[in-house]
Amino acid sequence: MTISDRQSSNNSITKGSAMFQFGKNWRSFLTRLNEERIEKAKTSLCRMIDRDDLQGLRFLDAGCGSGLFSLAALRLGAAEVVSFDVDRECVSCCRYLDDRYGPFRHWIIYSGSVLNRDWLLSLGKFDVVYSWGVLHHTGAMFEALDNITLPVAKGGILYISIYNDQGLLSMFWKLIKRFYNISPKPVRFLMALGYFAFTLSVLAAVGIAHLRPPGKWFESSGVRGMDIWHDVVDWIGGYPFETSKPHNIIDFFSSRGFTATQLRLKKGSGCNEFVFARRQLEMN
Repeated sequence: MTISDRQSSNNSITKGSAMFQFGKNWRSFLTRLNEERIEKAKTSLCRMIDRDDLQGLRFLDAGCGSGLFSLAALRLGAAEVVSFDVDRECVSCCRYLDDRYGPFRHWIIYSGSVLNRDWLLSLGKFDVVYSWGVLHHTGAMFEALDNITLPVAKGGILYISIYNDQGLLSMFWKLIKRFYNISPKPVRFLMALGYFAFTLSVLAAVGIAHLRPPGKWFESSGVRGMDIWHDVVDWIGGYPFETSKPHNIIDFFSSRGFTATQLRLKKGSGCNEFVFARRQLEMN
């Protein structure tokens, strides 16, 4: 493994003191990481990019969080994996995974920001650029969306997810998230616990309505290898918080030489998932 602490020099992700501590939550999640969760991450990644493996490909994990999908890419045979995050605790998560499952000589870990164009360009081009649930937390989402096109090679794949715009409901959640982050720790815990109980109730009700056995009620929450508690904390605390309608994202990337190849859209809260292929011949 090669590790660089070369921090992108400007364009910090933070905007005020209300920013959520993403890295702290992901570090806690890693205590629950096991082979089953890693296999689920691999499966979800392959399903969306429509490949069985990443053999011979260069993979960029932009906003690597827990590092789980960097590890999944390594397990899928990527020739090189480059991971970065503006949160140094997330960078530490990747180091932890390398110590636990590696060492991987072809895993390069940086501390850096997607908002720094020059730094992002210095990383070179990648066959697969992955940024799940990241760009809407930068405080400058469309700048981040524009920048994330830079490292995608011609013919390469870009896999992102962006919060679904629900109008007034999204504005409500933005206020909740900000309040969560400026509240004392006991209040944050009670808020997360309350929403956790609500989430379990909804999943159970859906399971009962579809006549699923109790053991299957909560399966949908772990399809990417995550767990309910840390997903809930990430959701209620995730701030800065921006959203977009799916067609705006598709139009944005189409105008920059990308074609949508896979979509997984939400009807309610949560992330819409997009896979784009960069066209070999750029449009004028």
